[in-house]
Amino acid sequence: MDSKIEKLNEMIKSNSRIVFFGGAGVSTESGIPDFRSADGIYMMNYKYPPEEIISRSFFDAHPKEFFEFYKKYFYYPDAKPNIAHIKLAELEKAGKLSAVVTQNIDGLHTAAGSKKVYELHGSVLRNYCMRCGKSYDIDFIVGSDGIPTCDCGGTVKPDVVLYEESLDENVITGAVNAISNADMLIVAGTSLRVYPAAGFIKYFKGDNLVLINRDSTPMDDMFGLVIKGSLGDVMKQISV
Repeated sequence: MDSKIEKLNEMIKSNSRIVFFGGAGVSTESGIPDFRSADGIYMMNYKYPPEEIISRSFFDAHPKEFFEFYKKYFYYPDAKPNIAHIKLAELEKAGKLSAVVTQNIDGLHTAAGSKKVYELHGSVLRNYCMRCGKSYDIDFIVGSDGIPTCDCGGTVKPDVVLYEESLDENVITGAVNAISNADMLIVAGTSLRVYPAAGFIKYFKGDNLVLINRDSTPMDDMFGLVIKGSLGDVMKQISV
């Protein structure tokens, strides 16, 4: 492990357009569960399959049940940025990191101080009326009884990408451009099984491709450096 950390630090020192691509594993050390592990959201015993609940068709057909599940399992008000979020913000401030591309919806990268963050799946912190477009904060969603409703009578939907919905085109463009222009790509905390997000890695054209993950992924062979273990333990050893 020590030799791999040393190599990682050498790569970071030698590059100045680093992009970080992260998934749910980035936030588990902040107390937010992931999806597919043994204690993840998809393994929870609920009256509907969780993967069905977070689909657009379920949201449209059963909004009350959707919000019951959403408010319980998708918003963690006590979660704080962990060492990975903080170290990435420091790398950006130092002029080494050009962007964070995240599959997470918790807003912790921004809370840690990162400025250039592409949230592929949106954010729980943003919400909008589906009828008039008025914006609402997370407190409005959490404080609502039943279905959050706008003054105009429209349903207030979280600005998160549900199954059956498309990613935001502007976010896609920004993320693809950042990855395409990167001289180093660090991928961490992701199973690399969720598309289209996992497909973004193919836009990286450089040689410095790093994977930091607790478990193996279907794409391990693509990476020049693979570090297995806790992301927090790795990130706290990075020199800025």
